[in-house]
Amino acid sequence: MLRVVLAQPRGFCAGVERAIEIVERALKKYGPPIYVRHEIVHNRHVVEDLRTRGAIFVDELDEIPPGARTVFSAHGVAKQVEQTAAARGLPVLDATCPLVAKVHNEGRRYAAGGREIVLVGHAGHAEVAGTIGQIPAKVHLVQTVGDVAQLQVADPEKLAYVTQTTLSVDDTRGIIAALKRRFPAIVGPDVRDICYATQNRQQAVRELAGQVDLILVVGSRNSSNSNRLREIGQELGRPAYLIDDAEALQPEWFVGVRSVGVTAGASAPEMLVQGVLDGLRRFDEIEVSTMTGVAEDVRFRFPAELADA
Repeated sequence: MLRVVLAQPRGFCAGVERAIEIVERALKKYGPPIYVRHEIVHNRHVVEDLRTRGAIFVDELDEIPPGARTVFSAHGVAKQVEQTAAARGLPVLDATCPLVAKVHNEGRRYAAGGREIVLVGHAGHAEVAGTIGQIPAKVHLVQTVGDVAQLQVADPEKLAYVTQTTLSVDDTRGIIAALKRRFPAIVGPDVRDICYATQNRQQAVRELAGQVDLILVVGSRNSSNSNRLREIGQELGRPAYLIDDAEALQPEWFVGVRSVGVTAGASAPEMLVQGVLDGLRRFDEIEVSTMTGVAEDVRFRFPAELADA
């Protein structure tokens, strides 16, 4: 008998639910095709499902026909992308997560005060590219405490920081502490920019690690928040695997294992978690329980033109 403990909370957050539903409502109201710039959220299964219903995912706006209905992904886009869409007359539905938009607003506010900006985040991530492109000032990207020592700024007295929303809370706290040691006048929001859902899922994995022998994180390789969940499990001394779905399960992982914790990144649907439970049943009988944890009831409003869809 394999004991399985489900993390609480896990899976979809309010920003992801909103982004997916924006595409679904657009398809219902306007009909296919609906063009989406980049993956609406970082999950292959979600993207493939929407593709079968008429969503077309593109890398750049020049792949979208004139006048075609266009959705910006939950990760946000640079100001230049917004301007290009407007110049081409594309009717845009913006699915940027409101918590990402909040970081954009903070960055612009600091820039308006004449400050250079330090962005704590991961190079190459869609959210980071969008945030840098939304701030009309010099933006320095730092990924580690070591990066802080290498920073060259114009005026240490005129400096502010913001953070990507899906980072490790502990790692980010360390980077912020390093920034404050090197630049005592720096201002910023502590770890408040890391979204509530990211923090809740990370805390749930910390608690899960104390109850199980091994941790499975359901999520895509390019999902920042899913990767952080796996890393936290490993840091706490538990074998932890990031898997797309049940097909990735390997029998050798479970040799000598009596208990398994299962969680999911914020862009992974619950059906994938249930599929993993079915996959585990191929190896052994399972007994499933769910942790007590934070009940999330956050909801974000939809663009006005989709409110009735």
